[in-house]
Amino acid sequence: MDWRGRRGSRNIEDRRGRSGGGGAAIGGGGVIIVLLLGYFLGIDVTPLLNGGMQSGTTEITQADEEAAQFVSVTLADTEEVWAGVFRDQLGESYTPATLVLYKGVTQSPCGGASGATGPFYCPGDNKVYLDTDFFVTLERRLGAQGDFAAAYVVAHEIGHHVQDELGILDRANQIRQRSSEADSNAISVMIELQADCLSGIWARHAEAQFGSIEPGDLQEAVNAARQIGDDTLQRNAGQRPMPHTFTHGTSEQRARWFENGYRTGQIAQCDTFRAERL
Repeated sequence: MDWRGRRGSRNIEDRRGRSGGGGAAIGGGGVIIVLLLGYFLGIDVTPLLNGGMQSGTTEITQADEEAAQFVSVTLADTEEVWAGVFRDQLGESYTPATLVLYKGVTQSPCGGASGATGPFYCPGDNKVYLDTDFFVTLERRLGAQGDFAAAYVVAHEIGHHVQDELGILDRANQIRQRSSEADSNAISVMIELQADCLSGIWARHAEAQFGSIEPGDLQEAVNAARQIGDDTLQRNAGQRPMPHTFTHGTSEQRARWFENGYRTGQIAQCDTFRAERL
């Protein structure tokens, strides 16, 4: 991905180097999520469960700075792409999300953010939370190599913001709250696969608008989607895949919906909630 020397976003909230705070308590559901993600990603989550990050500042390395610049450029690209897509396909204006960069632990209205939780979008403040150390996990532990794999992660989380802008995320989450665990998980899969499809739309338009996609980039994104499928994560954790527990979709589904978004470039083609086949 050709990103160096290009415009970055102003919608970055840099919390790196700050203390993570006094270790806010994690609720019961949060404990389960932290334990499962820590288990899947091979991360020690004991500090989180014991009350959070120790006080003090965190050293920012040159690699951290380069990752931050990369995220800023990728975020700027999503802003330009989605402004154009909203205008051309919906006749509406797009309001960009803010991306919070942190290192270690930070807090959000959706709960604690850490290496164990991974990147996520919080509709409570319309922000994406990202510890750039996750890119190391993505490459070394999950086998998703390349800068465009990291760009896919950013674009996927911005996809959730697009869902929020369209009112999809709120409606889906309201239904999830009234549903059984199995039905809630099924809706979660639809949400996540749609975000994968939306990230594919971004890739298509970024290629056309900026010429930033290089040979092999799309394969990096597809591989990343496959490496973080629920079935692959469960197998890598030594478990037998259990479809009723899936919350993000299988490797095949995630890759296919990303490719669908890239192939069509149309929001209307990302309607996972009405799709005959997920």
